[in-house]
Amino acid sequence: MSIPARDTSSDNLIPVQHLRPGDHAFVSYGNDEVRWEVVTAFVRLGLARGEKVLVLPCPGVPEEEVLARIDFPSRSTALARERGQLVMSSMREVIRPDAEFTATRQIGRLRTETDRATAEGYTGLRAFIDMGWVRALGADVGAMAHREIHADALFTGRPYTEICAYDRRRFDRALVSAMERAHPRALLERLGSLRSVRDADDALRFIGEADAANQAAFSRSLEIALARTAPARQLTVDLTRLHFLSVGCATSLLALVSGAVGHERVEVRCDRGQARMLRRLGAEAVPRLTATEAVRPW
Repeated sequence: MSIPARDTSSDNLIPVQHLRPGDHAFVSYGNDEVRWEVVTAFVRLGLARGEKVLVLPCPGVPEEEVLARIDFPSRSTALARERGQLVMSSMREVIRPDAEFTATRQIGRLRTETDRATAEGYTGLRAFIDMGWVRALGADVGAMAHREIHADALFTGRPYTEICAYDRRRFDRALVSAMERAHPRALLERLGSLRSVRDADDALRFIGEADAANQAAFSRSLEIALARTAPARQLTVDLTRLHFLSVGCATSLLALVSGAVGHERVEVRCDRGQARMLRRLGAEAVPRLTATEAVRPW
């Protein structure tokens, strides 16, 4: 039986749907099709929450293609563009009239744009920035990395949310890894995906979507965790970073915990909706299961 190693690098990993104002997030992609998933969700969620949305796509990608991608499968973003809630831009435009990138100029402009968005009646500003601009502007990679690490003033206590997207084919692997660690949040690359990781305290954490397509993987991860923790006779399962928990996965969880006769206690950390679902499915009839409602740390 293969036992997953502890994954401390996942401490900041969340699905894009969990981003909140003040979040500074990293995502990477290595496929031209995959890269549209996160930006499309990010744009649509921001519009639904009454935020102004700024999109800086990879230079060289025609604006018509960007708009077609984020509009698919409907034209629901067209009205947002017409009223100015959704804006297509570029890093060259952000730093104008400067010709060269400086962190001071970029941060200052984004602060101004955030204030302008709230003055216009929006709840805040969110920006998706494809980091392909670095090569397009011939910017110094060190200056870019310094900005990424020292941009707290843009986010702390302010209604600004940002995703920095790195194409793994364009950047050195070590730099991409460093930037992932440097950002307070990191995002799952694919919508609809599920990650299961061991926390430092040996808890099993699920991240993403535990839906019908991922039910087999969900159950298998739980079976492995129960087998691993049998000598300790207890296990903690954290569901709070799930965007979606299906009835099927919740039912599998209850069945596996009910059958884990070697365990005295299985604590399931969950949000209010998940706790309600587990109760309705009969969690209270599983003596060794304790459902603990937990508030996300952000």
